[in-house]
Amino acid sequence: MDWFGRARISFTHAANPLPLKKKDGTATNLLEVCKKATPPCQLNPLLFNGHIQTMWTSMKEEAPHIYYRRKIFDADHKTYNGSFAVDFAVPQHDDHDEALPPRTAYFSEDDFSKIGSNDKKPMLIVLHGLSGGSYESYLRHAIAPLVLNDGGWEACVVNARGCANSEVTSGVLFNARATWDVRQVIKWATKTFPNRPLFGMGFSLGANIITNYVGEEGDQCPLKACISVGNPFDLELSNKALQRNIIGHHVYQRVMGTNMKKLIARHKDAVLQHTKLDFDRIQNLTYLYEFDREVQTVTWGYPTENAYYRDASSSDAVLAIKIPYLAISAEDDPIAVQEAIPYQEIEHNPNTVLCATSLGGHLSWFELGGGRWHTRPICNFLQSMYNEIDLDAINPIANGKPDDTEIKARFDPVRRKLQIILD
Repeated sequence: MDWFGRARISFTHAANPLPLKKKDGTATNLLEVCKKATPPCQLNPLLFNGHIQTMWTSMKEEAPHIYYRRKIFDADHKTYNGSFAVDFAVPQHDDHDEALPPRTAYFSEDDFSKIGSNDKKPMLIVLHGLSGGSYESYLRHAIAPLVLNDGGWEACVVNARGCANSEVTSGVLFNARATWDVRQVIKWATKTFPNRPLFGMGFSLGANIITNYVGEEGDQCPLKACISVGNPFDLELSNKALQRNIIGHHVYQRVMGTNMKKLIARHKDAVLQHTKLDFDRIQNLTYLYEFDREVQTVTWGYPTENAYYRDASSSDAVLAIKIPYLAISAEDDPIAVQEAIPYQEIEHNPNTVLCATSLGGHLSWFELGGGRWHTRPICNFLQSMYNEIDLDAINPIANGKPDDTEIKARFDPVRRKLQIILD
């Protein structure tokens, strides 16, 4: 039992974790880096379980002030057309557009045209959770030590289409496997900042998306390392777990469903113009799985919401990851539930490590005094990878050699069931 908010910490990893070389020439491995980056987890004892931790996020808490400049990117993929907003962390400014989240203003065309640089600063590319954005407190807590007070890092947040007061400009909405926008931003960043080491991080749904992205890219992934926080991994299993109990069904599913309905309502004109969705029917829904049934299946052609969940899950994609990857989860998370964590897949892949705390809720980890515990392992891991590890010497290794079998076979962990048919 965990007493007075002191959470247990456990690590899941391969028998032989990815070897890493330090800049001083000494040897270490991914597991040792992750353990060193992870401090004791002492949470607020008054928030003594996952439900209370998670519900506390609805309180008006103080979070670091991150200032952003926004750029609208036009999608460069003919199938996934439209546009999306990327918010770049910048020094404090006095500009504000009332149509945007707090402390956020657009880049001028002239300023953005000069953004390119040959500097060697580390850069973090972040994905937020369901219906959120760059303004989320859990996200601002996580990146603040890196970008504020001469932290030395650059960072940007890829907002899901329609989120964070961005506009919907096509019938291509986001889903749990929407890797196309983050892929475009990472390609753009490699060209715009050719000397910067790039790192990735995702929260909740964003963690699922970036895990899928890293798996899809395999040994060609441009990122040097990736962090996944509060990842639901197996979306079908997580959905069923939520429906099994009263709080999961009538609180979390209802709240998430309501948030998605509000998102559609905000973009009513664009939805009616660009899609065949039944707006009135969507507004009469209650739960998230009903929303996915009415929106994701109609938009993408999945026969059921469960088929969508299975295809969009990132649990198998873990097997295809070829860069250093740290997943941070709470075992009492009532949304990204413990039973959905792909323990076997993580143990099979030497490039991946799971850090699990016994307490923490969903993207919560509230400490006494208002801090968030997840900030420290995130920043410690990223700083260690950048400052101590010879990134050019990383040599991703096979995700475990398959045993000899009677039948010669190849398992593709990132094969999509849904195939887009172009006219």
